[in-house]
Amino acid sequence: MTRTLAQSLAWAGDGAAHLRGLMSRMGDDAFAAPSALPGWSRAHVLTHIARNADAMINLLTWARTGIETPAYASTEARDADIAAGATRSPAEIRADVEESSDRLAVVAREMPEEAWSATVRTRQGWDLPAVDVPWWRAREMWIHAVDLDVGASVADMPPPMLAEVVDDVVRGVGPREGCPPLRLRAVDGDRTWVLGDGSGGEVCGPLAELAAWVLGRSRGKGLRTADGRRPPALPDWL
Repeated sequence: MTRTLAQSLAWAGDGAAHLRGLMSRMGDDAFAAPSALPGWSRAHVLTHIARNADAMINLLTWARTGIETPAYASTEARDADIAAGATRSPAEIRADVEESSDRLAVVAREMPEEAWSATVRTRQGWDLPAVDVPWWRAREMWIHAVDLDVGASVADMPPPMLAEVVDDVVRGVGPREGCPPLRLRAVDGDRTWVLGDGSGGEVCGPLAELAAWVLGRSRGKGLRTADGRRPPALPDWL
């Protein structure tokens, strides 16, 4: 990992602006349409993004105060909040996404320097240094912007962020049973990654295409393998 806190905060802020632009171009009738995530409308995705901002505020509050403040009260409560929030009017959802992002930005801006080194815990039970919270938020904004299925793509991400995303996914899925042992190469950045022992051959292509594929947002149409076939599917990342 080479990213800095300043980079993560900037990527999260840029992601918020990117999402505002997408929402401003969505007609009201578009909110109820299906997203790219099975079972979720676009309203579900946007409500999830808003509630994720509140969850990240909870984690930064935990880091600042030392008082355990879980991201969500429970998985059931998280799911119920998303389901209920998705029934609101488009105007309410737009405002919620914008206001929750603004609240998180203020909390991050006011964090004491020493609080960034505290350890918090994610919904999945993973220990997380508070300095990584803005990075998690940045990923959430940019990836779910694609999931809205309104014209955004993984290629919209800043190129340095794309490389960090591939780093994250490779670290997460590489050790899992059933993950194909591959070498990944970005032809437009001279970056390489290895899944397992890399014995299964090379997958190469533009960095944005690699990122979309490892994230499960593409079948790898723009990538190349030694046998000319599309690359195999990877295990789910999160």
